[in-house]
Amino acid sequence: MKTTRYVAREPDANGYIHYPETEHAVWQTLIERQLKLLDGRACQQYLDGIEQLALPHDSIPQLDEINRVLGATTGWQVARVPALIPFQTFFELLASKRFPVATFIRTPEELDYLQEPDIFHEIFGHCPLLTNPWFAEFTHTYGQLGLKATKEERVYLARLYWMTIEFGLVDTPAGRRIYGGGILSSPKETLYCLSDAPEHQPFDVIEAMRTPYRIDILQPVYFVLPELKRLFDVAHQDIMGMVHEAMRLGLHQPKFPPKAA
Repeated sequence: MKTTRYVAREPDANGYIHYPETEHAVWQTLIERQLKLLDGRACQQYLDGIEQLALPHDSIPQLDEINRVLGATTGWQVARVPALIPFQTFFELLASKRFPVATFIRTPEELDYLQEPDIFHEIFGHCPLLTNPWFAEFTHTYGQLGLKATKEERVYLARLYWMTIEFGLVDTPAGRRIYGGGILSSPKETLYCLSDAPEHQPFDVIEAMRTPYRIDILQPVYFVLPELKRLFDVAHQDIMGMVHEAMRLGLHQPKFPPKAA
């Protein structure tokens, strides 16, 4: 596992996590900046989830507050985890309808980008759509498959996750919209992904799993669902059969330069 300088905050005896005012201020900056960008860019199901969660602006939410809403809508919960967790733990959590949330927030110096998923990315980026049954079903199925997969199969599953849950786009009657949490929590990617600069491809499970990516750049290609319900449909298909087909066909050439050593 990679190492990180971030340390997740522990709850007190009553389960309450105390964050310093400086960290609440970072949350407020992030959420208010991002909400200004999402109207007309985020998909309606995400906006509906934001409304249901009623996230505070001036303080980092407590996980119990999120769990009340998720439990009432789709039966999901969030689970407090350290800054980084092994793949096995990640899949175990998703398979049991628990979404991992690391209880730390980025520093002001890393406001625009950090490699580790922090509480803003997980709660603001992903939790709103976990109120949606189609998205929740796909995420649950993904966790169950990953739990049984081999190390090599997991690498292909990881690309599917990246191209959907993290960086997915969807066509709607109102136009092309964002549903991927990696985009929704990034101001730069929110604007970039819907521009003419990147490539947009119709969503295909095997093609998504064959497409390399880098975590530290704006994505050169995004896969576009015809509708969000397509995720629910995929969850009921033979995803592992498609993993094996993608493995047989092999990876596409990367659409980005190699990372500098």
